[in-house]
Amino acid sequence: MKKDHILIVGAGLCGSLLALRLGQRGYSVTLVEKRPDLRLHPLDAGRSINLALSERGLKALNHVGLNDKVRALCIPMSGRMIHQNQTAPFFSPYSGRPDTAINSISRPGLNALLLNEVEALPNITLKFNLSCLSVALENGSATFIDNQQQEITLTGDILIGTDGAGSKVRQSMFAAPGLRFSFSQQWLSHGYKELEIPAGPNGSYLMNPEALHIWPRGKDMLIALPNLNGSFTVTLFMSYADQPYGFDHLTQPEAIADYFKTQYPDTLALMPDLVAQYQKNPTGGLGTIRCSPWHCHGKTLIMGDAAHAIVPFYGQGMNASFEDVLVFDQVLDQDHTNWPERFAAFEQARKLNTDAIADLALDNFHEMKEHTADPLFQQKRQLEVAFETELPQHYASKYSLVTFHADIPYHQAMQLGRAQDKAILSLLEEQQLPADLPLEERYQRVEKRTQQLLAQKPTLKHTSL
Repeated sequence: MKKDHILIVGAGLCGSLLALRLGQRGYSVTLVEKRPDLRLHPLDAGRSINLALSERGLKALNHVGLNDKVRALCIPMSGRMIHQNQTAPFFSPYSGRPDTAINSISRPGLNALLLNEVEALPNITLKFNLSCLSVALENGSATFIDNQQQEITLTGDILIGTDGAGSKVRQSMFAAPGLRFSFSQQWLSHGYKELEIPAGPNGSYLMNPEALHIWPRGKDMLIALPNLNGSFTVTLFMSYADQPYGFDHLTQPEAIADYFKTQYPDTLALMPDLVAQYQKNPTGGLGTIRCSPWHCHGKTLIMGDAAHAIVPFYGQGMNASFEDVLVFDQVLDQDHTNWPERFAAFEQARKLNTDAIADLALDNFHEMKEHTADPLFQQKRQLEVAFETELPQHYASKYSLVTFHADIPYHQAMQLGRAQDKAILSLLEEQQLPADLPLEERYQRVEKRTQQLLAQKPTLKHTSL
């Protein structure tokens, strides 16, 4: 039986993984990217923001046979190193379970690996430097323009848009008459700027490479993730409008140096060219995109950031996109007779969960910049780690449910995790979890309160892990 030809617009992480899996299934695939081949043209400084690869993403990568190759690019981080102002930093583990970590990985490094794997398949064609101009949604075709301003139209039996948050495919769906396309874009008041802590002598690390470093400052935040070459990719998250320290106002060298000296003094010695980096590197925006439907005419589908872009504060944007590919692959194994049925089944399986991780990412934004150094939050985290260490069959924190339990849908992880958080914090405030109470009894109190809260959400059934 002849396999359909699939046109994929966007050769970033999601599009490359999707093309690889569809190629492995025997489909003829054309994968089109507007940018040059990143294997030949490195990304500009300030645009290579590191990614946190966790179980959901690893599950999808393992599904296409890349586990070992991807692991070689990863640096495991088992917790957060919290850098408080004027006091020594402290380590907060992500989980009480051994061998649980998130992985720092280079976006271009991972994308290059996927492109190499795609290129090795004879039934996939790669095309770069083709910017999408328009999409004919009803027939699976798109018109592109190349570097010489020449237009070219490509057609597939179906078209899948994986062209990111600024998706041209999604824009075409939004403009389509009669589709009743719903779209929302919620911008944060904060943006981000990427910086770098260089490697030390002989490629050594100047900070602990086994942790994600966070400098929480209430309104603003600095984070740092390790790279394989001994450097750290640093990201400043800061308000645009706040005065005097906001991206709109913090432009002069003296003010930039003063801001870091006041808020992040321990970073000054680590980044001797800090001011030059700050002035050179661009400032990026942070937003959440929700839309529906994700498909139309049985010919066109969007997935990944094109369908559900989120802010980066749960480290799940890439993982959620990779999970899209895995779920789509599972849908192809089901008894659907045509593409419209497959597209509808895919959206039904994913929409509730991608909305949930979008909400969780916004929650974690406030948690990371405001609460990670808070004594009550730390008390809660210490108790959660103890539960996960001593009672691993019964308890997993909200973070663990999202990050280390790929078998639990995001929506279920959100409901259960929020209930547990509320239960622990309320019991701590009521002094119902004294340290001299046996851990098992403290867990039983948390579980009872959690179940009371979950009773308000009858759609969620809580079972032991």
